[in-house]
Amino acid sequence: MAKLAQGAKYRGSIHNFPDFDPSQDADTLYNAMKGFGSDKEAILELITSRSNRQRQEICQNYKSLYGKDLIADLKYELTGKFERLIVGLMRPPAYSDAKEIKDAISGIGTDEKCLIEILASRTNEQIHQLVAAYKDAYERDLEADIIGDTSGHFQKMLVVLLQGTREEDDVVSEDLVQQDVQDLYEAGELKWGTDEAQFIYILGNRSKQHLRLVFDEYLKTTGKPIEASIRGELSGDFEKLMLATVKCIRSTPEYFAERLFKAMKGLGTRDNTLIRIMVSRSELDMLDIREIFRTKYEKSLYSMIKNDTSGEYKKTLLKLCGGDDDAAGKFFPEAAQVAYQMWELSAVARVEVKGTVHPAGDFNPDADAKALRKAMKGLGTDEGTITDIITHRSNAQRQQIRQTFKSHFGRDLMADLKSELSGDLARLILGLMMPPAHYDAKQLKKAMEGAGTDEKALIEILATRTNAEIRAINEAYKEDYHKSLEDALSSDTSGHFRRILISLATGNREEGGEDRDRAREDAQEIADTTSGDRSSLETRFMTILCTRSYQHLRRVFQEFIKMTNYDVEHTIKKEMSGDVRDVFVAIVQSVKNKPLFFADKLYKSMKGAGTEEKTLTRIMVSRSEIDLLNIRQEFIEKYDKSLHQAIEGDTSGHFLKALLAVCGGED
Repeated sequence: MAKLAQGAKYRGSIHNFPDFDPSQDADTLYNAMKGFGSDKEAILELITSRSNRQRQEICQNYKSLYGKDLIADLKYELTGKFERLIVGLMRPPAYSDAKEIKDAISGIGTDEKCLIEILASRTNEQIHQLVAAYKDAYERDLEADIIGDTSGHFQKMLVVLLQGTREEDDVVSEDLVQQDVQDLYEAGELKWGTDEAQFIYILGNRSKQHLRLVFDEYLKTTGKPIEASIRGELSGDFEKLMLATVKCIRSTPEYFAERLFKAMKGLGTRDNTLIRIMVSRSELDMLDIREIFRTKYEKSLYSMIKNDTSGEYKKTLLKLCGGDDDAAGKFFPEAAQVAYQMWELSAVARVEVKGTVHPAGDFNPDADAKALRKAMKGLGTDEGTITDIITHRSNAQRQQIRQTFKSHFGRDLMADLKSELSGDLARLILGLMMPPAHYDAKQLKKAMEGAGTDEKALIEILATRTNAEIRAINEAYKEDYHKSLEDALSSDTSGHFRRILISLATGNREEGGEDRDRAREDAQEIADTTSGDRSSLETRFMTILCTRSYQHLRRVFQEFIKMTNYDVEHTIKKEMSGDVRDVFVAIVQSVKNKPLFFADKLYKSMKGAGTEEKTLTRIMVSRSEIDLLNIRQEFIEKYDKSLHQAIEGDTSGHFLKALLAVCGGED
């Protein structure tokens, strides 16, 4: 088992086997592999029930008793993923890491993600052991091999991490914290170009305790988390390495929980990543990883492995996992504390929201109006020119073009565009041409007209707009359709869902800061899910979620976790159903992280067979000048692909080109 610091609590899932007898175990394994076929169940049961140190003793005794190499025999008898997993467990941790890195840099191409994962997450002692194991196993120098296989700033940071010289003194100097914050700020945000050397020196050498304070101060000083600056200033594998380093400094278990989730989500499983992490963390922090996994993803690591793997491979992974956190049906106290700390960080964050569409410099509405007229005049339509002009002007500039077009040609630009364009491109271009409040009003009207109601569109708009935006929508709706939005919602929806939507549509959400005492009262109000009927519970949630300020609600969510060990979103999903559940979940997700809410909606609109073009268009249009850049960052962070790539793989033609222009860049 891993060596513990004095007084530290063991957080691994694999323990020393009591009454351990290495000779008897060696004999059991020999018999399990003797003759025709092998007893895989016996092999996995024994190996996952012993610590790594005990496995090394078994290897030695196996050699003494039978003159054979146990790992070689296991490799011969087993196959595929199960063989890789069992053999990984049999190697000492440093040699397992050395083998992973050797595989990552051997042959054509390099597995940069593997290099990043190992070198960004290991302690000084683990790095030193890894370097020695690599030398012993391959008679080669690890640093020289890394240098030979990588380049640039990515290479430099890997070499710094390979030294294993991160400061370990927990005594932190406030002056040095301030100096590092200033140096990082000047090296990135304040500099034309980026001074990568400063990022490498500070993030590669300072102690974890010191860097956590640097990150806190950086957020207070600049209004943005260090991760946002890294994404804005760095790129490629170097950016990924620095982000992984920051994540491991903040919380190594959270980093691995995220890696495990990404290894299993979507189609296919990244088995090499899954195996590497389950093996390497089983005697270090698997319990912490499990807790964070349950908190962040609202499902247990155990259940995700169970649903994503099969056979002896699955059984072995589940043994390493060590238990199912869904069994109790709620977060346990340690996980709730992790969630509370995550909220504490988000509560002080002042993330700068940025759009992707900006006012054009040297704007000339006269020239634009003429170019658009020319693009639509005569036989055929020049969609390229139309797209280029409209996607590279702000909405205010587009309104000026409309007025100029009318003055010059006595024609309605919107009507001309409507007659010249068609399908998805027409919807996108016409959406961009409308003032935002009128566009939202039209989307709400379309969601309610005809047979059936598009509840998802109603929820998406009303649960995410600010008071000012809601009031502008009300005015636009009245102006365009000669009916109040409230009357339209009343006639098209019913029950609690209608009451919630009308409450949101008043645009009277409080706008002050948090009140801790009141937040505790609010949390208590919605925490009691046992008293009263379903109607009473929904009313209590509506009273708080539809009226309190976002900042105050973040504090309510923290207090809710402290009281119940549940995340409020999890409780809503458990206690409610249908449209009421969906609108409350949307409000909570929007309060937690609005750009992430929209990133999820965009991803779902493009995944699987077919594309929800209306949802895709609506979000791209409505967020283009507000927070689409932030949405892009959340998209790539969560889905390991850029929004640009997703659009490119899921749309085509002029619609694709227009969407990519609005997207504003490739991350």
